[in-house]
Amino acid sequence: MPKYSKEDILRIVNEQDVKFIRLQFTDIFGMLKNVAITSEQLEKALNNQCMFDGSSIEGFVRIEESDMYLRPDINTFAIFPWRPQNSKVARLICDVYNPDGTPFEGDPRYILKRAVEKAKAMGFDKFNVGPECEFFLFFTDESGKPTTITHDDAGYFDLGPVDHGENARREMVLSLEEMGFEIEASHHEVAPGQHEIDFKYADAISTADNIMTFKMVVKTIAHKNGLHATFMPKPVFGINGSGMHTNASLFKDGKNAFFDENDPLQLSQEAYWFIGGIMKNMKSIAAITNPIVNSYKRLVPGYEAPVYIAWSTRNRSPLIRIPAARGAATRVELRCPDPSCNPYLALAAVLSAGLDGIENKIQPPAPVDKNIFEMGEEQRRAEGIDSLPGNLQEAIEEMEKSEMVRQVLGDHIFTKYIEAKKKEWNDYRTKISQWELDQYLAKY
Repeated sequence: MPKYSKEDILRIVNEQDVKFIRLQFTDIFGMLKNVAITSEQLEKALNNQCMFDGSSIEGFVRIEESDMYLRPDINTFAIFPWRPQNSKVARLICDVYNPDGTPFEGDPRYILKRAVEKAKAMGFDKFNVGPECEFFLFFTDESGKPTTITHDDAGYFDLGPVDHGENARREMVLSLEEMGFEIEASHHEVAPGQHEIDFKYADAISTADNIMTFKMVVKTIAHKNGLHATFMPKPVFGINGSGMHTNASLFKDGKNAFFDENDPLQLSQEAYWFIGGIMKNMKSIAAITNPIVNSYKRLVPGYEAPVYIAWSTRNRSPLIRIPAARGAATRVELRCPDPSCNPYLALAAVLSAGLDGIENKIQPPAPVDKNIFEMGEEQRRAEGIDSLPGNLQEAIEEMEKSEMVRQVLGDHIFTKYIEAKKKEWNDYRTKISQWELDQYLAKY
């Protein structure tokens, strides 16, 4: 992303006829929020003088503590390419601050920044992350509401005319590139109506910003093309769900800290400990990487989803895979996160779990190079292979027990998040589903 000064942004806004600027931030559940201002108010915003009512944002603050300030990150300035060329619209991603000038502890971006600072204190210059975001494109009904009717019958890497979403996907790529993304690949995924667009890795903060921007662009362009884009993990029974495989690497003194050419697998001791930390803490952070009831409909055996807590350099069935590239490209791929997660909290949780492994020298078990999906339960138990939580309730129970997660999120988000997720689970479990009606209404 380009580096701007305040003067640069004011000049560009004037030269490019930008009339509206959206000051964007993310709530604790990963929902993108914004306050729109006109260009006349931009200088005030750039001087960190833009206030909003935090009590209106779920999980933020009580009404008696409601005044919050938005501090724009000037390096996130971008003009929306799909808006009119006269009176253009731009955006700035913001950090949320208290009136006394301290960072707001309920701001997910601050939580990730704090985790990155801890990594730096441990000697790691950078935490690089490359996400693989999958999504579905569906038709809308006559009222404009989304359906689960897919627009195509294509499969993995298929092209038009089978892939009728190709034009929308191409427009998404072009819009993302205009906003500063480097797109590495885009293709149709395994399931009908499922797509993936991969953008280049970056440092953790930039990547989390990019994920939020990516989801906004995909949804906007889909709507423009008469389609609905969803990042719901498992919208259709019987086919693959959508994941957000997350490739991560730590750098020290400008070099990849996960690479060691003298190791049999060319992995450093720190890489092994990082893997061990994730495996140890994975159940505790699952409610963050896989945060909704529907997340656990994807995490079931039979649909290529990583259910089992193991790692490998050879196959894709375990939770953690080490891709073949080495040297500067050595990385750990965590395969369970899904795109419904809050990327700031998810990346903070993954990084902190890995750092816990490094701090406490947690050696992972031996890699599992067999196809875990084909193992029986007894064989998995014999090899010490555990599973992810089976539903959101189990995930919340695991999270609630973790002091590490509490420290990462801070008391404010930890408490508010668990409270909301318990309510979500209770709401789900007390509803009568169509499956129950189909199974029981006539029978009983």
